[in-house]
Amino acid sequence: MQTKLLVSAVLSLFSLTGLAANPPMPVFRAADVDTNVGIGYGVVLADINGDKKPDIILADKNVVVWYQNPGWQKHVIAEKLTQLDHVCIAAADIDGDGEAELAAGAGWNPNDTLNSGSVHYLIPSKDRLQKWEPVTLPHEPTVHRMRWRKIGTNQFDLVVVPLHGRGNRDGQGDGVKILAYKMPADPKAPWTTELVDDTLHMTHNFELVQWDKDPEQEILVASKEGVFLFDYATNKWSRTQLVGNAEGETAFKGAGEIRTGKLPGGKRYLATVEPMHGNAVVIYTEPGKGERFWRRHELESALKGGHALGCGDFIGLGADQLIAGWREKSDEGKVGLLLFSPLDKEGKEWKKVLVDDNGMACEDVALADLNGDGRLDIVASGRATKNLKIYFNEGITRK
Repeated sequence: MQTKLLVSAVLSLFSLTGLAANPPMPVFRAADVDTNVGIGYGVVLADINGDKKPDIILADKNVVVWYQNPGWQKHVIAEKLTQLDHVCIAAADIDGDGEAELAAGAGWNPNDTLNSGSVHYLIPSKDRLQKWEPVTLPHEPTVHRMRWRKIGTNQFDLVVVPLHGRGNRDGQGDGVKILAYKMPADPKAPWTTELVDDTLHMTHNFELVQWDKDPEQEILVASKEGVFLFDYATNKWSRTQLVGNAEGETAFKGAGEIRTGKLPGGKRYLATVEPMHGNAVVIYTEPGKGERFWRRHELESALKGGHALGCGDFIGLGADQLIAGWREKSDEGKVGLLLFSPLDKEGKEWKKVLVDDNGMACEDVALADLNGDGRLDIVASGRATKNLKIYFNEGITRK
């Protein structure tokens, strides 16, 4: 009750004065889940066992595992899907039974643009605590990211985005084949694939968004060339470039991460890490009249190995804060997580605070309310730090 009253008071202040010079910020309590992670390539949150609590699913170097909420017991889903590393994981309840379905990507070797990569659907065991049965699907080389995309009520396809095009060298050559996989009634039967796009290069990460009013999710892709929106309508895919270099400009040098959030007042923003594995955290706001691309605002330029972004409303103000993680030591010799909070409706001013100071060489992040207290929490996996941590949202402060 006290938390609700405090949030109500903050909302009243916000409605009267806008964001104050000293805005409310969330306070996080870190808790170790695993201190023996191999690499922690990809982390997602979903209900695996149908108890209506988000569990943690991790695509680690040699295993795919899930950590059971609330005690975070570790259960192995699959081991050594290929001889090369696992690299990505997708989780969603695609059939509406309350239990998540999983797909995984492995065979990770970004230097082999001809023969690397793999895609697997994982059939759950009757007892989901036991190992699941992998079904190997066709794939393109350098499989890197995947997500279940909602296309209707209890209807999903699996979008898979490689890092490079087939035979690509140094970001040159054939474009990346972004594919949407269609699951048959029997997941062991042949899956069909649909080509979303094959023109971009070095497509490091992507985001699923509800961009328009149709029920299908759209796809935002970060690439060497820019950030692109892909929309399926009238039985075909369309492509719109949102971020890139206008003629005569050189600010954009490629993007590795892409997420979307909402500013105070409701306008949408895009968030990127630039370039791929780069130093800059950037947000983009909607273009003005006559402008082709979204407007660029650089929030941070001193990261090394920027590799994770997450957007969410941690403090109940109706606007989204931005989490950014990096995995290589900065000039100060540190890794960690930063949180940026918007201070105005145009996205020009932001406040920055540390969430983790040198305890998380961040490879990936995911957001959900893990303990049912109505507040959004953070899960992060660390590469050099070999760890998996939860940052429980303890409420707000003005310090």
